[in-house]
Amino acid sequence: MDESDTGRDRIVTVPNIISVIRLILMLVFGVLVVRGADVAAIVVLGIAASSDWIDGVLARKLNQVTRLGQLLDPAADRLLIMVSVLAMAYREVIPWWLIVVILVREVIVGLLLLVLQRRGHGNGLPVSLVGKTGTFMLMVAFPLLLLAHIVGGEESLLWAAGWAMMWWGIGVYWFAGLTYFRQGSQMLRARHVKPVLEVS
Repeated sequence: MDESDTGRDRIVTVPNIISVIRLILMLVFGVLVVRGADVAAIVVLGIAASSDWIDGVLARKLNQVTRLGQLLDPAADRLLIMVSVLAMAYREVIPWWLIVVILVREVIVGLLLLVLQRRGHGNGLPVSLVGKTGTFMLMVAFPLLLLAHIVGGEESLLWAAGWAMMWWGIGVYWFAGLTYFRQGSQMLRARHVKPVLEVS
């Protein structure tokens, strides 16, 4: 095993630690929303969402891109989104059908990843800027809607801005999902396995 492979197999790196912290913050956010501590929840969500950008930058800058990180980062993103919509639907900030819209996309992409893994494409799908953009837009929409729920209600500009960002985010998120599906289908038709990064 050469030095580059050894580096990619590392577990304890700065970006991986940040991804684990994001997973913890995700649970903290869910508890805070359910308990009605909305201001604290918004702060925690902001920190968690920011960490998604920070760990990617540090992974490249510190040359700490690892296989574990390629799994942790997208997993943390998807779990953060699901916990956010579940907690906010529980508080009736967003409708329950929105969970279905996002969950169906996650199920499709998740099943595709399982099929790719069984066919020998164990590293998954390439990271997409479109997918990251959709995630970012949703991470902006959630605190806007939660803040509007606190101070302005459905008549406020915050509410309108939050839903505008939500609809754009869902559209981009689904577009990324369909792009992943197309890429995955092409990989399944290809004869040779090409090592690529995990989807987010």
